[in-house]
Amino acid sequence: MASNLSSPLVAVVGATGAVGVEMIRCLEERNFPLSGLRLLASPRSAGRKMKFRGEEVAVEALTEESFKGVGIALFSASGSVSRQFAPVVVREGGVVVDNSSAFRMSDDTPLVVPEINGGEIARHKGIIANPNCAATISITPLWPVHQRNRIKRLIIATYQAASGAGAAAMEELRASTEAYLQGRDYQNTVLPHPYAFNLFSHNTKVDPVTGYNDEETKVINETKKIFGDPDICVSATCVRVPVLRAHSVALTFECERPIAAQEVRELLKTAPGVKLVDDWENNYFPMPKDASGQDDILVGRIRQDLSDPSGRSVTLFSAGDQLLKGAALNAVQIAERLVA
Repeated sequence: MASNLSSPLVAVVGATGAVGVEMIRCLEERNFPLSGLRLLASPRSAGRKMKFRGEEVAVEALTEESFKGVGIALFSASGSVSRQFAPVVVREGGVVVDNSSAFRMSDDTPLVVPEINGGEIARHKGIIANPNCAATISITPLWPVHQRNRIKRLIIATYQAASGAGAAAMEELRASTEAYLQGRDYQNTVLPHPYAFNLFSHNTKVDPVTGYNDEETKVINETKKIFGDPDICVSATCVRVPVLRAHSVALTFECERPIAAQEVRELLKTAPGVKLVDDWENNYFPMPKDASGQDDILVGRIRQDLSDPSGRSVTLFSAGDQLLKGAALNAVQIAERLVA
């Protein structure tokens, strides 16, 4: 059986990836109460040393034997890795917090943003899912509004950074931008289109029936599940933009009753996990450069939607660090609830 959850042995699966690195940093910076740390990755990363609390920890190759004694396993790998290894953790008596999409829509698996539905953690059967990064950054600021005056319709347009596609995509943005500025040809290999000074529809498969890509479909379905509101109407357009880190989102929502932009602003001033950046005079609003490295999601541009004469709709803009609240930080916050 695994160690007890008050001071567990913690495993990080995908420890050398962009999100895995941030998971390790979050565990350290937040003084997570653990008895030991096990770093797991593919065989090609085995033996690499990573720093944690001033010590060097060697990365081990991921196998089915990797989870003996593990109390909490933070997964940031592919869905196929999660499907193969998460049940192993559960059999060993541990709890998985999974960053992939493998279990998110399973009825048995809580899909959790702690600021919204942290109570769902208690009903886990060994696996808790971390939501899609664009969904988390989109809907966390909306939860206080939804509680006060139910949101019945939500329209989302995302501006998604390279970090959402991993460390290799971030490097491709750096290298292709450098080549562009130097007038050199650059052959993209990670993303399907040239990335420097360009943007394109999110690089996931498009459903031939709905016309929505996989990322948009995830945002739509996960919003309904996290809010516990299957009837909320959601539409999303997800776009990859040439930003290294931190996603931005334009949101327009319609409530059941009239709501003033100022009421939304007041609600967001004290909302957990949110920071108001709404300086009209200086035209200063959420930006990925400011959101990068921040735990909070930045929110601003809060204004009445003039296309809705009923006064029930408001438009705003948010930016959040995709690697932190969109992934690693949210996972560690879930783990903190488990040990609490």
